[in-house]
Amino acid sequence: MIWFLRRCVLAPAVVVLTVLLWVTFPLWLIAAAALSPLLPGRWRALRLLWLLILYLSCEALMLMVLLGLWLASGFGRRIRTPYFEGIHYDLVQGLMWVFFREARRVLRLRIETDGLAPDAHPGVPILVACRHAGPGDSFTLIHALMHWYSREPRVVLKDTLGWDPMIDVVLHRIPARFITPNPGQGEDLESQIAELASGLDENDAFVIFPEGGNFTPHRRERAIERLNQLGMHRMARRAEAMTNVLAPRPGGFIAALDAAPDADVVLVAHTGLDHLLTVADVWRELPMDKVIVMRWWQVPRAEIPEGREARIEWLFGWWERIDAWVEQNRPEDLSPGRR
Repeated sequence: MIWFLRRCVLAPAVVVLTVLLWVTFPLWLIAAAALSPLLPGRWRALRLLWLLILYLSCEALMLMVLLGLWLASGFGRRIRTPYFEGIHYDLVQGLMWVFFREARRVLRLRIETDGLAPDAHPGVPILVACRHAGPGDSFTLIHALMHWYSREPRVVLKDTLGWDPMIDVVLHRIPARFITPNPGQGEDLESQIAELASGLDENDAFVIFPEGGNFTPHRRERAIERLNQLGMHRMARRAEAMTNVLAPRPGGFIAALDAAPDADVVLVAHTGLDHLLTVADVWRELPMDKVIVMRWWQVPRAEIPEGREARIEWLFGWWERIDAWVEQNRPEDLSPGRR
């Protein structure tokens, strides 16, 4: 029933809504222009209107192309072959390039990278563990991996994102996994992650967010409480000392390490938009006029310890390092020279 609702109701609705928006675009443009002087910020309503129309247009066009590929693949019989998988990766890369180019221009954003890039060791698969905070950080990370470093990401993401029709269709055709943070019955979370991380080749990047959710102060407190409930009081004290990140949940990350024994690990921190925790925060900051800094560390496989307990200690140690980097590189602390 859910599959039918997503594919046969939501997807056509997006296409129809996009057509209606373009037909009535002059009216929306006049309304947004009239509202803009009444709202704080520079032409806030016009900027948001353009991004909304751009996103829906990209989504509707992509859905039509995906339908054509499904027909061309023999009504889906060959849709998971390497040939069609490559086409889908190219489509996603092109789509994200268009949207990010406009988002950076309209919202006045700049993205800078620092540290060792994940193309430093070409020909080696990588496991990417990223801090999760701020709006759109997962899309920014995927865009960076595909556009700047020519990697084909395999993504672990929450099943709620499957309600976006385009994301739902695309990520059921390329290697990805929709998961629930606390799965009930059926295949357990770690085995799903291990299956997705198996068979990585030299241009693959397995992407996981070990914190399990976007950073908020409430989630940080819950993570600390969870560690105490599990009797992991020493880890809880270490989590209390980290003020910018959530305590990592190591199970999925360790399962990926075991399933990809030849992969290096890339750890990613970022700052710039992580202080935007609510929709009200995002609205207040528009247009953002911000610099997003992404810091990359690549750890060769030989430097990663063996054994579950040693790997948990290693991951917590890196998360403490990421927490310290975020504290030292907050946007308000970046001097003009550093930017």
